[in-house]
Amino acid sequence: MADGCLLIVDSFEGPMPQTRFVLRHALEHGLKPMVVVNKIDRPGARPHEVIDEVFDLMLDLGANDDQLDFPIVYTSAVDGYARLEPDDGNADMTPLLDAILEHIPAPDVDVSGPVAMQVCTIDYSNFVGRIGIGRIFSGTLHSGERILVVKNDGSRYQGSVKQLYTFEGLGRIEAEEAHAGDIVAVVGVEDADIGDMFTCRIDPVTLAPIHVEEPTMSVVFEASTSPLVGREGKIVGGRQIKERLQREAESNISMRITETDDRTGTEVAGRGVLHLSVLMETMRREGYEFQVGQPRVIIKTEGGKKLEPIEQAIVDVPSEYAGRVIEIFGSAAAR
Repeated sequence: MADGCLLIVDSFEGPMPQTRFVLRHALEHGLKPMVVVNKIDRPGARPHEVIDEVFDLMLDLGANDDQLDFPIVYTSAVDGYARLEPDDGNADMTPLLDAILEHIPAPDVDVSGPVAMQVCTIDYSNFVGRIGIGRIFSGTLHSGERILVVKNDGSRYQGSVKQLYTFEGLGRIEAEEAHAGDIVAVVGVEDADIGDMFTCRIDPVTLAPIHVEEPTMSVVFEASTSPLVGREGKIVGGRQIKERLQREAESNISMRITETDDRTGTEVAGRGVLHLSVLMETMRREGYEFQVGQPRVIIKTEGGKKLEPIEQAIVDVPSEYAGRVIEIFGSAAAR
């Protein structure tokens, strides 16, 4: 059985541009999608037409016969039901769960092998510090177990799993052990980073490292000097703003936070304007008021040459729209 995935499509809007993007990558990796048509409770829903549009999209993307023979489940997430037909009257999510068990194969893991887990994302707690989150590829991981930590740069040292959590619903629950195929959160490795391997000390397992893109743009955050300071937010002090940015650096490892030379502000480097804007908006909603400087492109030197970041855009559209897309990008580049 080929590996599977869930493709969720709106029963009113149908396949969107992002649907085409993720579906293309899924098909290229040989995954067989199970199509979930959501929001069938919405006025104007057209679930059967949407299925035809998904089929046409898969044909356009070069899906094979096995991928085109996809199972279908109709759901209303807001009302909490799933159905094999839009009007069959079922009132719970059982058909969706049964379909996942039937059509989505179990993860290809080695349950009896040496323990191996690769960190894919980082969380942070004020009480326990950094938390490494990832999937166990082989073996069984125990709370309190001594492990070998293999960093992206190849360095190694021994660590300990102080606390082990598995995921249930939208939350985490503490566990004594977790097995291959489980997604877990590990507390105890203070400098946990994306790509780190937590593995057996006796028979270590290594996987290809995961590299995080370097920041390309920076801005300086400072306490507001406006005469109207305090009207937009309640937290206005420079020290509080700096502490909030330092907390962000603990979990958002793609950001680089440094204090300016004159100590009047904090320089935050991220991967473009959008990345930085999300942080600004999040802090604004938390009640922080601050001012930022002009964004600055980060220049680095390699081999004696100065290098600046460039943006590469990939637009995946049907061929009949390619000319118009090229024209739009050409005019934007000329500005």
